[in-house]
Amino acid sequence: MIANKIDYYNVKKAALTLRALNHKLRQQLIKLIDEEQKLTVTEIYVRLRLEQSVASQHLAILRKAGIVNTQREGKFIHYVINHKRIEEINEFVNQLIT
Repeated sequence: MIANKIDYYNVKKAALTLRALNHKLRQQLIKLIDEEQKLTVTEIYVRLRLEQSVASQHLAILRKAGIVNTQREGKFIHYVINHKRIEEINEFVNQLIT
């Protein structure tokens, strides 16, 4: 039976990762962080004219999916793109659609 061979837990994790990318605001966050190389949450919400809580919530989703990482510099936490993870996701998506 094929259902026994499907790891539904990992399917759910993959779906959450793809869902993290399939959101217009999160795509804007990724683009902004990539362009600037690193930004604090304050810089992000000011630049995108968001509420701080909205920016933080979406950054948490991206962080949980491994799409962004944080780097502490003194009292500041900067968000950076995890380029290796983006490459892995692109490879996975390409395998899925071909």
